[in-house]
Amino acid sequence: MSVLVDSNVLIFSVQQSHPGHEESIRALEFFLAAEEPVCIFLQNIAEFWNVCTRPADRNGLGLRVEETARRLSGLEAILTLLHDTPDVYSEWRQLVVQHDVKGVQVHDARLVAAMRVHGIDRILTYNPNDFRRYQGITAIQPSDVA
Repeated sequence: MSVLVDSNVLIFSVQQSHPGHEESIRALEFFLAAEEPVCIFLQNIAEFWNVCTRPADRNGLGLRVEETARRLSGLEAILTLLHDTPDVYSEWRQLVVQHDVKGVQVHDARLVAAMRVHGIDRILTYNPNDFRRYQGITAIQPSDVA
């Protein structure tokens, strides 16, 4: 059974100074050791790149492009990248209307849409409340498995 990794877990796994760093790594290792596909979507990669390359004084990590690319390559080597399909848009469109999704919450709805299209019902995240509105999706916090 597959699990999607939320962008916050990816970011904390490479941010050694973050309190959730070790816990994020242990949670990823737990699922990988269980030989379960640990998945990401392009959206996760884009959010990871955004935070890594954004200046530290603007709530980013302030990493150079080369360093961000190196860290992303390390994640790509162990995670399964699933691709968007036209069905993701249709599912997302239905979800945002059905659940009255507004503002930045559209990004979580997009992840849920992609999860549904790919048959994934679990997400490893530090923000489980962001996914409570979606039936059939189980949000797992890294502390629950690490």
